[in-house]
Amino acid sequence: MTDMRLVVVGAAGRMGQALVRTIHTTHGVTVAAAIERPGSPHLGKDAGEIAGVGAIDVPISDDPLPAFAKAEGVLDFSTPAATVEFAGYAAQARIVHVIGTTGCTADDDAKIAAAARHATIVKSGNMSLGVNLLAALVEQAAKALDPRDFDIEILEMHHRHKVDAPSGTALLLGEAAAAGRAVALAENSVRSRDGHTGVRPTGAIGFATLRGGSVVGEHEVIFAGTGERITLSHQAEDRGIFARGAVKAALWARGKKPGLYSMRDVLGLTGR
Repeated sequence: MTDMRLVVVGAAGRMGQALVRTIHTTHGVTVAAAIERPGSPHLGKDAGEIAGVGAIDVPISDDPLPAFAKAEGVLDFSTPAATVEFAGYAAQARIVHVIGTTGCTADDDAKIAAAARHATIVKSGNMSLGVNLLAALVEQAAKALDPRDFDIEILEMHHRHKVDAPSGTALLLGEAAAAGRAVALAENSVRSRDGHTGVRPTGAIGFATLRGGSVVGEHEVIFAGTGERITLSHQAEDRGIFARGAVKAALWARGKKPGLYSMRDVLGLTGR
């Protein structure tokens, strides 16, 4: 089988560069095109040189349409608005769309789900294989531990430049905890505490957000009971883990029928 031709959007950014480096060293994939926003100072430059792997004869462009037309998949860690636009292009081209973008609204997610009728989309709040295994463990723990006996708190920390909170990963873990308890996260989450809050509601899933420095990503899910505490955690030390997960997702999705999938599908944890 020939190498899978992939488009990297946001190719000059930190994640885009990590994606180019990962594709460059992974068997079975190649960079078919690299996209940046209009007006980027990197337009026309070689994506491989920007990523530090040397020239790969892929100039960075601001026009996604011809790029998508000649590719088999797109790797997307951009912004919600851009991701919705790219999902539409992927649907038109009927190619794989791997989405690691966070901060999407319910309306954004609905548009992405609509695009998945024609595109094979893998979307996750975190592309790390370890985080998605952690989510499966969180769901099992939440299912096993009675909410009257154990409170759930999710703590996350990221670098000072992250613009959305809680992180997509924290929400992914919160959804896993809610699934384990067979409840809706939106109706059982506490996002902030300030002033006289009263006692903690039974069954609530709490979130705490920290921002600072250059932290790539740290997450803890705490099950706090009377006299004991269970903590499940993950520390991201390098953005390469997200890039490797995204490339693995693209290869997994190659040839799959259109639909909306998750990294837990990629890991074989859902039975689909």
